[in-house]
Amino acid sequence: MTAPLLWPAEAIWEAVAPRLPGFTVEVLPEIDSTNSELMRRARAGQTDPVLLVAQRQTAGRGRLGRGWVSSPGDSLTFSLGLPLAPADWSGLSLAVGVALAEALGPGIGLKWPNDLWIDGRKLAGILVETATVAGVRHTIVGIGINIAPRPAGEGMDIAPADLRMLWPQADAPGALLRVALPLVRALQTFERAGFTPFEAGFAARDLLRGRTVTLSDGTSGQAAGVAPGGALLVHTAAGLKVVSSAEVSVRPVP
Repeated sequence: MTAPLLWPAEAIWEAVAPRLPGFTVEVLPEIDSTNSELMRRARAGQTDPVLLVAQRQTAGRGRLGRGWVSSPGDSLTFSLGLPLAPADWSGLSLAVGVALAEALGPGIGLKWPNDLWIDGRKLAGILVETATVAGVRHTIVGIGINIAPRPAGEGMDIAPADLRMLWPQADAPGALLRVALPLVRALQTFERAGFTPFEAGFAARDLLRGRTVTLSDGTSGQAAGVAPGGALLVHTAAGLKVVSSAEVSVRPVP
């Protein structure tokens, strides 16, 4: 029988609450999606800062509507909801990626716009959503991290990466403790200064730079890093293309 997970909720609260008044940590045994739940709460007027963890997600959502179903212990799935008011929202998911990669350790690369990879395989994904409530824009940052090995899912050619490739004793509670405070710090830095403080960190982990990529509209070219606002730059036959749409999928060509 698998031992129950012991979540460091109190330690996370003690670290984060001084930076986020009213902050709480919740761990639920099962829910459809932590992002969906926080969106429902925000629209109902519940906008205090909260970190919501699900031991199991039955209808987790990734970017472009892709699913992310998690089982207890195999993945870490959580969302952080908080009011956020940056002057420019461009590059937010990249900033979150840099914070996560730095917190989890070396060997993790970033694939524009919202994935963490190890050795050519996806380790984690980020989904940022917002809702305007009483004139305040409430931000929900959803994170899914593979902790243990798992088989390839629908539409995947190879199995995803997992944190135990880098950290053999990795577990979901330990990973959450590593990333919670750095994530909050990164969001507050982004609110104050935008993507600029994260540019060098992203460039050092940019997996697409110099690679031939194919966009979802069929355009191919060579990735050339990101613009100051976080948009992807791609040299194509028609010239430099600036890709900023969240609805564009980018794949490196093997």
